Amino acid sequence: MPTPVKRQTIDLSAYPDLVVIYLGLRVNALTGLKTAFGLGPQINASVAAKPDGLLLHEQLTYSLFPPHIGMRQYWRDMPSLLVFTRSEPHRTWWINFLKDSGGTGFWHETYCMRGGMEAIYDDIPKPIGFARFAPVVEARGARFTALQRAAQGESTKPAEPATPNPPTDQVVPESDLYHN
Repeated sequence: MPTPVKRQTIDLSAYPDLVVIYLGLRVNALTGLKTAFGLGPQINASVAAKPDGLLLHEQLTYSLFPPHIGMRQYWRDMPSLLVFTRSEPHRTWWINFLKDSGGTGFWHETYCMRGGMEAIYDDIPKPIGFARFAPVVEARGARFTALQRAAQGESTKPAEPATPNPPTDQVVPESDLYHN
């Protein structure tokens, strides 16, 4: 006997500047297990602190072999996400990762309701997501920061930012990584 399907959808009209970000941490070496397990409680604590603008945080498992874990986050707007990424503890995580990946690879893909998408893949050995079909280029110059990459699509700026004076600085200056 057929089972009726209950179809539902959502009304996002209250979230005109919504930003969805998928993040992943892939274990590339045995030492990466320690790194991944060490970050888990820190990430949980940062989410429990309820950063302004974070609407929802969900944990995901992409694969067990190799271990590849992640999360999906929904943010009120890009300025809220940017404030979080430039605040502690995220800022320190990012600086430390870019100095030493700890046997892991990290990636994220960001999708903005107002247009614009961007991604970064750091030490990810096999293409995933956008990188499976779009040309992969170095994250340098105009493609160095998430905000710069997203702006290459349509406008990611809300009409009136809910977060006043969103940061546009870089978490880690490009010159610190590449010693230009």
